[in-house]
Amino acid sequence: MILDPILDVFRGKAVTIPPLDGAFRPNTRLDDAPAFAALTEPDNLLVADERLLASSGNAVLTVAADSESVVVETFQSPVTALALSPAGELTVGLESGKLLIAGKEVSLPAEIRCITALAYADDGTLWLANGSAQYLPSQWAADLMKKGASGSLWRCGPGDVGFQKTAGGIAFPYGLHPLGSDVLVSESWRHQLVRFDGLSGSRSTVLTHLPGYPARLSPAGDGGAWLTLFAPRNRLIEFVLQETHYRQDMIDQVPPAYWIAPALASNRSFLEPLQCGGIRTMGIHKPWSPSRSYGLVVRLDRTLQPQFSLHSRADGTRHGICSVAEQGGRLFIASKGGDCVLAVDLASGGF
Repeated sequence: MILDPILDVFRGKAVTIPPLDGAFRPNTRLDDAPAFAALTEPDNLLVADERLLASSGNAVLTVAADSESVVVETFQSPVTALALSPAGELTVGLESGKLLIAGKEVSLPAEIRCITALAYADDGTLWLANGSAQYLPSQWAADLMKKGASGSLWRCGPGDVGFQKTAGGIAFPYGLHPLGSDVLVSESWRHQLVRFDGLSGSRSTVLTHLPGYPARLSPAGDGGAWLTLFAPRNRLIEFVLQETHYRQDMIDQVPPAYWIAPALASNRSFLEPLQCGGIRTMGIHKPWSPSRSYGLVVRLDRTLQPQFSLHSRADGTRHGICSVAEQGGRLFIASKGGDCVLAVDLASGGF
């Protein structure tokens, strides 16, 4: 209703989040999936020359079953984005804001300091997501708690000499999926997927009211896409985001690891904030309890509508899913909060 914002001043505003229902119906598929490889905080996954590459801290590694991960390359700062050009050149974004293509640093506009995602279109155009104008990729929680919307979208065409800004005012763009001359962007803090026109920068919302914070996108074998959500929406967190003074006091006085904010993993320290319903009772952590972390992967069809999802629930350990990659009938899933890469057989997954 038009009058809702006015009436909320007197009656209060209900804090609601979208239910996990329909294509988002909870299951235990991520916790049931076999661990393909153990890896410390795996972030980006990429298939290159039939090899599965993963980023972990400052390194890019080759990940294989039943063998140790082999370091392909190390960098001066943590890897925040990976992509492979049509010519097979490894493209790497770093926490420091640098961009490397085939090992060579690329000159970037001064505005680009927070590379969260990279993706090549079929024609060789390189898309770049700049998550925030104020914070580094690792400081994403601060950007959320400050209700940031300073992210931007950039493109570098095959004949261009540098990056051109396509759009700004994006609330932490975290994933990219080229669609012809357009690009699909996951806008984390607004819980939605937005399609941007590659030439005009005009935007149209494709999917909204997601039950979590969307992260990276990757192509699916039949023309659809895979969407990862790195953390769940939570009523307590949504409430804190409405309380300006409380939120500022929390930022000023509490270490970031213990903020009432989304997390890639939880239940690791007694100093973490607790929410009623999420407390262990008789030694049991209920799978439906409110949680700061979660594991969620969503399959989108060709029209970019959700079809099914894979979950690691509140009592699970495969949380903080930031990236997936499909190869040879299997889906590889990087659980940053669970320190492992999973493998799901799509042919026999019962989807």
